[in-house]
Amino acid sequence: MLNLDKPPGLFRRLAVIVYDTFLLIAVLFFATIILLPFQQGNALEPNSWLYKLYLLLVSFLFYAWFWTRGGQTLGLLAWKLRVVSDDGSPISWQQAALRYSSAWLSWGLFGLGLVWMLVNKDRLMWHDLISKTHLVWKQSE
Repeated sequence: MLNLDKPPGLFRRLAVIVYDTFLLIAVLFFATIILLPFQQGNALEPNSWLYKLYLLLVSFLFYAWFWTRGGQTLGLLAWKLRVVSDDGSPISWQQAALRYSSAWLSWGLFGLGLVWMLVNKDRLMWHDLISKTHLVWKQSE
């Protein structure tokens, strides 16, 4: 039985990330297909900074839309979690932007921002702390 008072652990959070990564790959694939008619027969340059920026924006919109609309991506839904503000309310687009960008920082520093939860008494990662958000258990309705 789940302890709903205890914050989710590292394994569950990593499982959410894996679920969401598969869906995000499909979304980015579709976002790339949308660009193809505008290439006039030329191949997309994968090293293009504009293309990378486009994929980064699509990725942000993917997460922010789910986080601000009910607080759940597919991975969060599958693992019975949701993202909320520290006061328990739905997160704002500004918080979503902070959470998304600081998650990149958390991963970019060899995952240090993620494993931070192992030493944080509230089991918060850097992107939780920076965006003033956290994961909670989704209550059965």
